[in-house]
Order: sequence, then C-alpha cells, then structure tokens
Amino acid sequence: MTILVLAPHADDEVLGMGGAIAKFVSEGLGVEVAVLTGSGNEPHPIWPTSHWDAIRAECRTAMTILGCKAPIFCELPAACLDNMPAHEINEVVANLIANVDPEEVYVPFSFDLHKDHGAIAYGASVAARPYLAGAKKIRRVLAYETLSETHLSPPYLAPAFQPNVFINISETIDKKIAAMQAYASQIQPDNQPRSAAALKALATLRGTHIGVAAAEAFVLLGEYQR
Repeated sequence: MTILVLAPHADDEVLGMGGAIAKFVSEGLGVEVAVLTGSGNEPHPIWPTSHWDAIRAECRTAMTILGCKAPIFCELPAACLDNMPAHEINEVVANLIANVDPEEVYVPFSFDLHKDHGAIAYGASVAARPYLAGAKKIRRVLAYETLSETHLSPPYLAPAFQPNVFINISETIDKKIAAMQAYASQIQPDNQPRSAAALKALATLRGTHIGVAAAEAFVLLGEYQR
C-alpha cells in the first residue's frame, strides 16, 4: 500500500504523524511525504532562499530518521496561500495525488489556525473526491493534528479537532522525537508546542484513548470500499 502525507510546511509531517510514518515504514508500506510550500517561483516576501535550503536539508535528515525516502518538495509560496487562486493550489495537490497514486492520504486539519493548512486540506478534498477517476484508488483520507496550529483557532468559531482514529506509536515515538530534533531551525523550548516535551505529552495523552503508551490522533474524513 502507498500512503501520501501532505505537509504544508517542512516539519508539519513530523509534528502531525512522525510516529505513524515510522510505523508504516517498519510495516513495509510505501510512504511518500510531500512538502507543499517553499520560496515559490518568485523571490519570497519574507524569507531568503537560504532559509529554504536549510529547512529542506533538515527535512531530508528527518525523513531518513523515520526510514522514509527523500521528500517531494513543491514550490507554493509559504504563508501566502490565502492570496493565491484556489485552483492553482488544487492543481498542485491533484498532480501529487495523480503521480503518487496512493491508497491513503493524510492531510492537515482544515480548521488549523495557519491558513496554508486550510488551503492544502481544501485542495486535497477537491482532488480526492471519490467519484473522480484520479481518486479511484484512494481508500481513506485522514487529517492529522499539528500542535502549533490545530488547537489555536478561536473556540466556537471553527470546528474543533475531535479525533476518531488513533494509531499506536509506542514503538516509534523515539524516532518521532529524533526526527523533530533534526529540525534545528524549528524546534522550540520545552514550554512551547514544537518541542520534544510537548510531542511526548500529546502522544501520552492520545495513548490514553486506546490504552497504550503513545499514540497519534486523526480525524477520518472519508473511507471508501469499492
């Protein structure tokens, strides 16, 4: 089985499901991680090119730790997707799905605080509509939770992340933490969300839902038995 993980930014894939990625790889499943944003096709209004060189090198190291093949990098402009036509974002996502031809697709939660996350999730929903010829192979679509973004939208103004799928990562939590530590430019002190302490705490909490030492949580967006 082939699994496609859509990460709006490098590190989202580890924050959201680094343990599950390592678990899938250990089980012999094919995992493709795609990082959708970067500098873009023109000079970025916020970050220099060197920023992307550094974080993409970190991402490659993180994927090696998880046992994954090299990530796919796309060039949608980071932190600018709310100013792009939706059809351009949707086309990038649709092309990824067509090229990878996955059975399962993992996406960010649509109502994360970061607008890039919502735009990528929307693009995946459009491309993975189950009646489309290009989505016929897809069996499941799930949303992962990203500590620094998923729980920060104003309460009652956007749907909360209420997981209904849990994956036991007790055997791979250490790889998740090591992969996050590879993101030297992104990891934060232990009292902040993108930190080893926060990832361990969330994994412990999610583990209590299914009675294991550590877990990651997901929202099942669609399951198709054809």
